Amino acid sequence: MNSRWLLPAAVIGLSTARPPDRLTAQTRPFQATDYYRMTFVGDPVLSPDGRRAAFTVTTVVEDKDRRHTEIWMAPTDGSAPPYRFTSPSFEAGGPTWSPDGSLLAFTSHREGADDDVWFLRTGPFGGEAYQVTGVHALPAFSPDGRQLLYAWRGKDSDSLKQQPWRERVSPIAVTRGPDPKRFDGRVYTSLPFLADERGLIPPRETRRPAHLYAVAIDGGTPLQLTDGDLSQTQPAWSPDGKQVAFVQDSTEPDEIRRDVRPQLYVLTIGDKTARRIETGFVENQAPDWSPDGRTLAFVCSKGRGEENDVCVVPTAGGAVRSLTATWALDPQNPSWSPDGKTVYFSAETHGNVHLFAVPAAGGPVRQVTQGERTLRGFSLSRDGRTLAYTASDVTHPAELFVAPTSGGPEKRLTMFNDAWLGQVAAIPADTFWLSGVGGLKVECWLMKPYGWQAGRKYPLVLTIHGGPHSNYGNIFFPEFQMLAGQGYWVLFTNPRGSSGYGHAFTYATRNRWGMEDYQDLMQAVDASVARGGVDTTRLAVLGGSYGGFMTNWVVGHTSRFAVAETDRSIFNWYSWYGSSDAQGLTDYEFAGEPWGSDSLYRALSPMTFTKNIRTPMLIVHSEDDRRTPITNAEQLFVTLRERGVPAEFVRYPRSFHGLSRTGPPWLLVDRLERIRTWFAHWLGTGTEPARAVGAPTR
Repeated sequence: MNSRWLLPAAVIGLSTARPPDRLTAQTRPFQATDYYRMTFVGDPVLSPDGRRAAFTVTTVVEDKDRRHTEIWMAPTDGSAPPYRFTSPSFEAGGPTWSPDGSLLAFTSHREGADDDVWFLRTGPFGGEAYQVTGVHALPAFSPDGRQLLYAWRGKDSDSLKQQPWRERVSPIAVTRGPDPKRFDGRVYTSLPFLADERGLIPPRETRRPAHLYAVAIDGGTPLQLTDGDLSQTQPAWSPDGKQVAFVQDSTEPDEIRRDVRPQLYVLTIGDKTARRIETGFVENQAPDWSPDGRTLAFVCSKGRGEENDVCVVPTAGGAVRSLTATWALDPQNPSWSPDGKTVYFSAETHGNVHLFAVPAAGGPVRQVTQGERTLRGFSLSRDGRTLAYTASDVTHPAELFVAPTSGGPEKRLTMFNDAWLGQVAAIPADTFWLSGVGGLKVECWLMKPYGWQAGRKYPLVLTIHGGPHSNYGNIFFPEFQMLAGQGYWVLFTNPRGSSGYGHAFTYATRNRWGMEDYQDLMQAVDASVARGGVDTTRLAVLGGSYGGFMTNWVVGHTSRFAVAETDRSIFNWYSWYGSSDAQGLTDYEFAGEPWGSDSLYRALSPMTFTKNIRTPMLIVHSEDDRRTPITNAEQLFVTLRERGVPAEFVRYPRSFHGLSRTGPPWLLVDRLERIRTWFAHWLGTGTEPARAVGAPTR
């Protein structure tokens, strides 16, 4: 049984464990370089007895331009401070407890080791990390702790090791060169050939599916449980350890995957036979066994763009029931309560992430955790009495918390960010709602400028999130803190198309990008101006990914913004389609491919409205971005400069689509500072005037 999400009937709310927000004369505004001081807490996993929590701690190693992740441990009663559990000499992640709590499995790449899976004894005497023969990927412990289960693609063949060029050349290619050993290029005969964060990938014909393996806890030759041309993923042990549920997608070998078909299977360990569980749904994900082993809970959907629900089905086969059919939000990661009466899951809701519960027999969904904050990584002790999670809000990065599931105040276990936060004026956000086109309610947040004084007017920055099916909300954003610290109002919103407000809201932009969502954003600016204190001659707009598309769209449709910054953006949907790794996005959102939906790809390209753009633009893009390739930024920059529009083009090497979140630290911080200085030039700050006014054109 998966114990990560076992939750009680009680509602868990905020406690007074957090320190108060600090905004005093002794504090200073957040700066770009404060990012180097941040500590990132994640992946909490409670020991089975609930007495300890293992979790990851990631810090920035500034002088080496990288991040370093370790596993730490904390007593859940707060009797001792958290302590480092893995060696600081190595990276470590993915902590996984054995059922009796005596072992912790984790991943760590260490020189000289063939595999990256290690084990540590968790008793009072500890010991050195060691490996288990036959374990080639992070395993799941069987309920009795005697077997280890994992998915693995197998070892490289001897021919591949001796002739690595074979991994770069499709085996069905017609063309041949005179000397394969000298050829250091690539030959493709099918899609895909690239992926963001991976770059050019091996030809599809050379890839191997991942199969399930089991090996004894003391090691040995692993037993291969599955085979064939399809991968088996998301394996979950049955409570008696005799069966494994997994997911298998029949569309995996297809070159063009317009839709996916992940289906549920149950494997019997003894004879290695697998049978499909018929559900009637197109997509089936995240299976979890009921405590009695008779039922599977899973996430079900009728296909792309359709609602996700939590469903249950007998493991022997039978009628499927949706437990959330009348609930509008998007559930994730279902799991059972210890008594089998409740199924729990997480979901985004109104800019937050919380836990929800529904009776396994059917009934209304209720929210379990509360607060204007983002909770992640929920983990429960085996008896279901103790809950651990990380929590972040607008003024606090994520830290580790535990709470009794019977109700009562939570307990904060880590304080990694308190020291530097004590020196910084972390600025909160005020929430307001507006009625958008058609009466659709849109949630917005507004942060006051650092040093705000009543009666004065300050510049305002509108920031637009990516996706579009993602959201902003109650979580710590270094970028927002930096801009507010510069003396700007910071406005961030969840216009239609955002997640966390129901399925209809999320897909209200299909075939209509830049239409009503654009109006939602402009109404948010209008509402902010109406609240007072905004200098309407000093407005800025910025965004990344979909937010970058929308930034380009905004400046092509209005001249109200004095300056803009566009990040990993889309300018020309035609060239994007031919160079991105995500054509399925517009296949669905724009009702087909460019050759079938030509008018939409043209009508929704910011390039179409180039003649209207006069706003000075900072263009930021990663050279290895494969989601929104840099060709779009190049076209935008050339077009603007040909027209005499002030523009700067910042190209970042060694980085992918996620530069602003996970890119190399030096580049991430450089990006923040370039945004700050670009806006300071055109807007000034809360106390200083702009150094440049206007945007000359030819």
